[in-house]
Amino acid sequence: MPLWPASLRARLTLWFTLVLGAPLIVFAVGSYEIFASTLLDRTDQFVSEALDAFARELAAERRLLPNAVVAARKTVDEVRFRDLQVVILDSAGAVVARSGTTPALAPQPPLDLRRLVATVARTPWAGATFTLSDATGGYRVEARPVRLDGTPLRLTAAYPLHDVESVLDRIRRAFVIGLPLLLACAAAGGYFLARRSLSPVASMAERASAISASTLHERLPVPMPGDELGGLATVINDLLDRLERSFAQQRRFMTDASHELRTPTAILRTEADVTLSRDTRPEAEYRASVGVMRDAARRLTRIVDDLFLLARADAGHLVVRAADLYLEDVVHDAVRGIRPIADQRGVQVALHGIAEAPLHGDADLLGRLVLNLLDNAVKYSPHGGAVDVALARAGGAWTVRVTDHGPGIPPDAQARVFERFYRVDAARSRVEQSATSGAGLGLAIARRIAEAHGGTLVLAASAPGETTFIATLPSGGPVRAG
Repeated sequence: MPLWPASLRARLTLWFTLVLGAPLIVFAVGSYEIFASTLLDRTDQFVSEALDAFARELAAERRLLPNAVVAARKTVDEVRFRDLQVVILDSAGAVVARSGTTPALAPQPPLDLRRLVATVARTPWAGATFTLSDATGGYRVEARPVRLDGTPLRLTAAYPLHDVESVLDRIRRAFVIGLPLLLACAAAGGYFLARRSLSPVASMAERASAISASTLHERLPVPMPGDELGGLATVINDLLDRLERSFAQQRRFMTDASHELRTPTAILRTEADVTLSRDTRPEAEYRASVGVMRDAARRLTRIVDDLFLLARADAGHLVVRAADLYLEDVVHDAVRGIRPIADQRGVQVALHGIAEAPLHGDADLLGRLVLNLLDNAVKYSPHGGAVDVALARAGGAWTVRVTDHGPGIPPDAQARVFERFYRVDAARSRVEQSATSGAGLGLAIARRIAEAHGGTLVLAASAPGETTFIATLPSGGPVRAG
């Protein structure tokens, strides 16, 4: 069985009780010790003053009486103090005189004279103060030497501590009864405060347990936005916002992916069914049908490859095979690869300001980045238009700028151009020849490749007649995977 409670409410109650109880116990013990020490000091002061007075009276009696012994006996008969017993011993430790108790005083336990004499005999002759204990409190004893006409005597005063012990015992009982009651009250108060303070947590937990994938629109209550629990609820609600957006994006991704994959698979199945519907066909028809299925299979392969690349990037497993390279070579290769498609559309791809650009990165991935940007620019350029490509240095990074002179991107679509499967003109992108899958994944893949190289890809500007994308790649920064 664990000693520490598992419930947070119980732990808070226990901590509150400990934090309040420990100083309270220390205060009670300290107060008791101070009070007991004060009582003992006052007793010692009283005994010392009484012996001073007794010694003066003894000296006065000696001047009137023939010897010290008679004077001692006379003094103990005439000088008495409340609850104080005086015993006078000679140098051999024998009792010379002893005062009796006052009849009017409350009775005290008897003083063990033999034990007192034996204890005093063991103390230094110069004097001592000690406690002669017994079962009910004991006596406070002070012994000091005096000399009368050359006769050495020892004055000993014993004051009972039974009343003091009785007072201390009442204080101890009060503490023994009062401290547990105070700690019980502290525990009850701590439990009440913990329960009241944690009630918003219970409410949030109950609401959170009811939230599922189908109810991500619900949010936790925020009773006090300014306190810590309110801050926690706000953070969790922000997390739920991100989760809701992520789930919506995943659902949209799955829907779009299914739609994109359905088209080439439908073409393959339909073309195969039509081709096989007749026993014999001319060779030209077979070749045309196989060509259609080959194009559909290629499109399907490109879509699957793009999806696989994005999935690896999302999982942080995008493999970047970094090596020293020249970025201008990558750009030139991408331009050569896009020119056949650009020529078919009557679009000219022009290079401007290409400088020597050493870089540490993955040539294949960077080539795909530039090719995707060029494919997107060619796709939306008008017949007879031009695509401008520029490579320049900006601070500690290289920038690849791709500009087309097409119709531009509508303002309401500019924020979504990097979303997967999003296309400004979906119908045209499906039917036109493309160097990429044409499924609306090119810009999303290009951005992930730029991020994998520690860079960025942004839509710098878009208006009718000019759209510019800029990829920024650090010239010497580390390359990260995923």
